[in-house]
Amino acid sequence: MSIGEKGFCVRILEKEFLVSCAKNQEQALREAALYLDKQMRQIRSTGRVIGAERIAVMAALNIANELMTLKSTQHEPSEIFSERLRVLQEKIDGVLAQNPALKESYAKEDANVHEELLELTE
Repeated sequence: MSIGEKGFCVRILEKEFLVSCAKNQEQALREAALYLDKQMRQIRSTGRVIGAERIAVMAALNIANELMTLKSTQHEPSEIFSERLRVLQEKIDGVLAQNPALKESYAKEDANVHEELLELTE
């Protein structure tokens, strides 16, 4: 149920709340309210938590934990990727050190790749 310029209503655990936000964020806020309602209903259905306030706190803790987990894993792939690149570069350097002809060929190819990248960025 919409209320227009003053805001709009969201329904969470059979209660309506009047909320407002920037027009371009309304859909995201509606989706967040639906997600919160779903989380709170799941907690209530277990029967272990009684009372809307306690259910809301448990839902908030669960959602905060999800957010923190996402934030902490967001940087892992780049760190893992960087470490793998470092190990590969060490292996390449080791092979090149053992074979001077290969090292010269690699240096030429590396220069060609560098030139191509410069052309692409111009």
